[in-house]
Amino acid sequence: MNPPNILIVEDDKNLNCQLSELLSSKGYSTEQCFDGDDGLLRAVSGGHQLILLDVMLPKRDGFSFMDILREYCQTPVIMLTACGAEEERIRGFNHGVDDYLSKPFNTTELILRIEALLRRCLGETAPKSRDKLSLDGLLLSRTEQLASVNGSELDLTQAQFNLLWSLLLHKDQVLSKPYLYQIVLKRSFGAHDRSLDMHLSRLRRKLDNAGWCGDRLSSVQGQGYYLS
Repeated sequence: MNPPNILIVEDDKNLNCQLSELLSSKGYSTEQCFDGDDGLLRAVSGGHQLILLDVMLPKRDGFSFMDILREYCQTPVIMLTACGAEEERIRGFNHGVDDYLSKPFNTTELILRIEALLRRCLGETAPKSRDKLSLDGLLLSRTEQLASVNGSELDLTQAQFNLLWSLLLHKDQVLSKPYLYQIVLKRSFGAHDRSLDMHLSRLRRKLDNAGWCGDRLSSVQGQGYYLS
């Protein structure tokens, strides 16, 4: 089976090449474009499983690009922009964008979003997800929605389980708050929303009480959370 082909439409040549190298290292095939008109011509010709699209492009901006693209095909699109304003995100979704990521972005999060979107749209094209995770006596089963430490079951809420699963699945990688809010709480992150901090604090306490070091769940100011 051929690897998924991702079209990169980004006028910043350095970033475009960095994205191409990153995706190639993850096993994807890539095609690069540096302006909106050329990108649109290649996009409507088909053959791509996903498109990474900048907003501010020479010749044609990302919103105009989307309006025409959606007349021809439903290829999944992740929009990349230097502006993270909520109004612009809403505008992008109204133009048919599937996902949104603000620059500068965490490359781990970008890969996770690409994998999730490909799974949703293409089924088996993206790697199969795992059902069980374990680390130093901590065991998680996603099918059963159970967590245990050395055989003793933990009483976790759904949000706490989802948070622990995400952090353990990507151990030692910082996951951003906007990404975790979508995965764990199924909603967008607000600047003054501390809900995830509350869930993390309670999860740490439950792990500590079970004899597993809750401090291994850490936060990085201004970036997100990780499990070490």
